[in-house]
Amino acid sequence: MSNAKIIKNVLNTLLVYLSLSFPSFADVSPKHIAITQFVEHIAVDSVRQGLLEELAQQGYQEGENFKISFENAQGNAATASQIARKFVGLKPDVIVAITTPSAQAVVKITGDNTLPIVFSAVTDPIAAGLVSSLKHHKGKVTGVMDAPPIKEQIAFIKTLLPAVKTIGVLYNPGDSGSVSSLTLIREQAKEQGFALIESTPIKSSDIQSALLQLVGKVDAIYVPLDNMIVSAMHSVASLALKHNLPLFAADGGSVEAGALACLGYSYLEAGHKTGKIVSEILKGKNPVEIAVASPDTTDIFINRHALEKLKITLPEAVRSQAHYY
Repeated sequence: MSNAKIIKNVLNTLLVYLSLSFPSFADVSPKHIAITQFVEHIAVDSVRQGLLEELAQQGYQEGENFKISFENAQGNAATASQIARKFVGLKPDVIVAITTPSAQAVVKITGDNTLPIVFSAVTDPIAAGLVSSLKHHKGKVTGVMDAPPIKEQIAFIKTLLPAVKTIGVLYNPGDSGSVSSLTLIREQAKEQGFALIESTPIKSSDIQSALLQLVGKVDAIYVPLDNMIVSAMHSVASLALKHNLPLFAADGGSVEAGALACLGYSYLEAGHKTGKIVSEILKGKNPVEIAVASPDTTDIFINRHALEKLKITLPEAVRSQAHYY
């Protein structure tokens, strides 16, 4: 046998040995994540951006070792269910569900023991039926919750506007995230000395009339993490400003869209936390071993245009810490 044939046989034997001993040599198919998002607005878009940035930092490059499927339900629950069914059929390595309705749709279709599911931007994952516990949950569902720091947010209204006595709350009673927040909002308003008036649009076309019902009755408006209203924040903020009503939001993205102010979490950071969890699962960790996470720090967000229009002077402590849009 010639030297060339001997070398070829040795190399072939070595390759077979490596493929058997180290599966990564044989399995070069890219990892696949499917991302479903209920609506398009700045906060949840920031979650998706942070997720993809983190995965890139973890070494996942789309088109090389990584494949992404993405669908947006555009606020339609039936569409969210269709997307969930489609993604289950694709059998990706991980399904990422951004916002409560999308996460509920996926879990309803898959159950909690089929495909790994990572949710994000979910206010109350226990009340939403996604997990049984934040730390010791079962099944293949985990993720990042975004329950806002409501006590601090209500107190922030008083810090910024000490003269406010009555707060209007604008929310959709069909949004489980908003409903989960309402008990705490009511408690904190009462504890901190505010009167509360609630206005509840059922669909997007009701938002304008619901806000107008608050005009003349409240000194400021607070919007919780409500997907329907946050997705219409540009028009909501414009209408509030037209009637000289300070509009406080539960997320910084809404401030970028026109709300006056927010003391809240960075949704970009929430996206990065989501990406870390997805990366752990792609590397072989079982979701049951990963506790539900939440953002670590709060920031102050201020909209300059609204500030000037309302002729509000910021306290020095707020002015020095704020991020401005």
